[in-house]
Amino acid sequence: MGASQTRTEKYQDLADKTGFSLEQIENLHKRFQRLSDNEETISREQLDSIPSLANNPIRKQIIEAFFDKRNQHQNEVGSCEEIGFEQFLMVMSHFRPPSLKTTEEEKEAMRKEKLHFLFNMHDTDNDGTITLVEYRKVVEELLSKSGDIEQETVKAIADAAMLEVASTNVPHMAPDEFYEGITFEHFQQILKGLEMETRMHIRFLDVDTPTLRCGKSSS
Repeated sequence: MGASQTRTEKYQDLADKTGFSLEQIENLHKRFQRLSDNEETISREQLDSIPSLANNPIRKQIIEAFFDKRNQHQNEVGSCEEIGFEQFLMVMSHFRPPSLKTTEEEKEAMRKEKLHFLFNMHDTDNDGTITLVEYRKVVEELLSKSGDIEQETVKAIADAAMLEVASTNVPHMAPDEFYEGITFEHFQQILKGLEMETRMHIRFLDVDTPTLRCGKSSS
């Protein structure tokens, strides 16, 4: 009974930190144990085995995001080699949708956290900006599922997209200045008006077949 009470108290602490319910935390803990083979930590290779991520064009970026300390509610930068359940849960909290009781202030905070998560996925060198090189890597990943596309075509698409962003969202900056990197403030302007609260979400279905996605819900 003592161990059970301690676990309940620990789960409650995690619930307070993440906004997940105790039931959701229990389900995620079961999933974590299966992925980690009942070990205390999980590796990139184990996360890569999740079936729902197999065909995701930015699978590598999503997996790497779990090991990025910036996404674990830590005041640190850099990557972990492996993560424990609490770190795993902290990252998963970015996919938590708002509830009916969520206030407008809380929704705005959730939106900003989700935007930070997406920004960090692009800012791979942790310098606070998304460079053209980093952006091009994401474009390459997204286009990799569309067949063989020449490198020059990928470069042209990335360049055109960056110029479009510069002209429509940061009109007072010259293209050469913008190419130095998209800051988080610019990133917020780029995605201004995009409903993020439910587009990045996690569905709690069967513990054997959880769904993790970045996109619009079809339910």
